[in-house]
Amino acid sequence: MPKKELEFTHYSKFEVEPLNVEGLSQRVIAEDPDTKGVATRILQFEPGTDTSPNGVQIHDFWEELVIIEGSIIDLELNKEFKAGDVATRPPGMKHGPWKSPNGCKIFEVRYYAKGQ
Repeated sequence: MPKKELEFTHYSKFEVEPLNVEGLSQRVIAEDPDTKGVATRILQFEPGTDTSPNGVQIHDFWEELVIIEGSIIDLELNKEFKAGDVATRPPGMKHGPWKSPNGCKIFEVRYYAKGQ
């Protein structure tokens, strides 16, 4: 099923979906219902969110992100990333966990690429 057409719409119009860690949620802008995890979304960390219960993340798709507000601290790297920072994660790359003392919003695109 193809993605729906969507002309400019404020992200706050999309439903907030809680995720499996307190304070972590997403607003899915578009997703491929046939492919688990492939989506375009806004990932939101409320102040104080800590994703340590999820551990280090590894998945089989590409992930590209930009922090649009706030910051997160990568607990494995002991490094803070702030608004304007970007990441490209190929399949199999280890990342996280994170915490966000003051909150964070991330624009994220997940996809599969041919020949990966």
